[in-house]
Amino acid sequence: MVGKRGKRFVLRKIDMQESRSRNAPRKYHERARRDARMLEMLRQGTWPYTRAVRNWLVLRLGKPERRITPEDVQRILQSA
Repeated sequence: MVGKRGKRFVLRKIDMQESRSRNAPRKYHERARRDARMLEMLRQGTWPYTRAVRNWLVLRLGKPERRITPEDVQRILQSA
């Protein structure tokens, strides 16, 4: 028998699973749109890029912002 607290945690877990399954497809499409938008900004812009582009580069490259070089940016543009 689960008490009130345990029941609350079980219901919370179920709710989180439902919202994850409901939101995941939408987020997938949002990420694709963001990737396209950031690649376009990369093609049009020059070093140093805007804050949004630099944050996106950090996520894509998996390295700190201070270690990102123009060569890294060129690699991303060529792979896209």
